[in-house]
Order: sequence, then C-alpha cells, then structure tokens
Amino acid sequence: MPDDSVIADPPHQTDRPAEAGAGAEGKGVSELAWSDYDAVLFDLDGVLTPTAEVHMRAWDTMFNDYLEQRPDAGRLARYTASDYFAHVDGKPRFDGVRTFLASRDIELPEGTPDDPPDAETVGGLGNRKNAMFSAILERDGVEPYPASVTLLDWLADRGTKVAVVSSSRNAPLVLEAAGLADRFEHVVDGRVAAEAGLAGKPSPETYLHAARLLGTEASRAVVVEDALSGVESGRAGDFGLVVGVDRGAGREALLGAGADVVVRELDELVPGRSDG
Repeated sequence: MPDDSVIADPPHQTDRPAEAGAGAEGKGVSELAWSDYDAVLFDLDGVLTPTAEVHMRAWDTMFNDYLEQRPDAGRLARYTASDYFAHVDGKPRFDGVRTFLASRDIELPEGTPDDPPDAETVGGLGNRKNAMFSAILERDGVEPYPASVTLLDWLADRGTKVAVVSSSRNAPLVLEAAGLADRFEHVVDGRVAAEAGLAGKPSPETYLHAARLLGTEASRAVVVEDALSGVESGRAGDFGLVVGVDRGAGREALLGAGADVVVRELDELVPGRSDG
C-alpha cells in the first residue's frame, strides 16, 4: 500500500484475452503447472494479511477529516471505498494522495516525505494517514489469512523461493506483527524502492528487483496481487504467471488489468484444493 516512490510508467494494458484468466471457477487454477515456476512474489496487504482493511480505514478517516475542514467542503464529494480502489490501492503512499486529490480538483504543495502529519501538503497528508495506520495496527494487531499461510507452507515444502513486494514502508512491521517475518529472505518495500530508485507500482520495477534478488527470471516467477496497479505491474514485467486475489477489486477488473487467474483465497492455488 501507498508510500512515496515515483510511478514512471502508465498502467499496462494487457493484450491477453480475458479467457486466459479462468479464475476460481475455471480450469486456470486447477491446471497450474507449478513445475514452470521457481519463485512466488507476494504483495502483502490484502494478499498475506488483512491489513488492506486497516489501510482502508486509515485512508477513509484521513481524507474525510481533511475534506470536512476545507473552506470548500460543501462542494466536495466524500471519500468512499470506491475511491480507494480507483485512486489509492497498491500505489506508493504519496502517489495515492496526489491521485485522490486530483480526482477532487484539489492542488496542494508537494512538501517533503518528512513533513509533519499536520502539514497541509502531499507529504503531510500521507504521513497523517500513516500515523493513523500505525495506531490502528498497534491497537488491534493483525493475523495472516489462514489460506495464505497454507500456500506458504506448501511452497516451503516444495522449495519454492518467496519474497514480499509491497509499496508500503510498513511491510516489515506488518510481517513481524503477523508472525511471517522469518518466512521471507527478501522484502522489497517502499523504503527499499526509494533507496534503490525504483518506480512504484504499476511499474514492474519493484517486482523485477525482487526476482533478481531471488536469482530467478521473471518468466519463472509468479506475482500474487489484490490491487489493480499491482496486477498491471506483474503483467508489464512479463512474469510467468500473474494471480489476482479478489478482495474487493472485482474478478473482471483483475482479469482486465492482466491477471491470468483470479482466486478468492490463496489455498485455491495448492494442487488438489481448488476443486474443493
């Protein structure tokens, strides 16, 4: 989820037919040839942990509080869940701020990534949201999706390499809180991306970087994403398989963004489980 890399590439439009992604209802899941893949690259929030819900709550509170205090509040439409999927989901944090503000024809000074949370800048609003996220996570904690742990266990048994690729700078904190930190040798998060000068999703750069760290080619790696921007980055990187996880973006939207298959839970990817 959002942080502050620069998105350099426009959303990738796949030229694959929608039928390529058979989804949970079709043969695409049950007939996956796992021998074709050496590594799986996971988004974090909404894929391994339900922290996407925490992000959604933090964005909702931050944006609506901000909109309500503006002098022109009466003409501005409230932030809703549809805004999350359209403007924020999967993007680096400050890109999410910019995109949503643009949807309401609001222009603010850029500020810096170190602006205090009370600053009326892109940097300040992004950090205000992050403070809310951290407070909710500390108060409520987080548990991984059981079905996602099932897939991680199966991949570990077969010796498949795994990494996390997240736009959020909170990824290590979330992995630690969820008890998953020791499962991943490499975590490419928003901080790593910024330090390495990698463009954020929907650019494929962070996923390609993770594949290099694992010593595998993109064609031998699987990308697992719940965000449209993340699915677009997997397709733009020509990864061997792009799996969409439908946590609210919608099956058809995920297929349209470039997913090869769409599932509701990750244990559907374990051989023998997708058929019930």
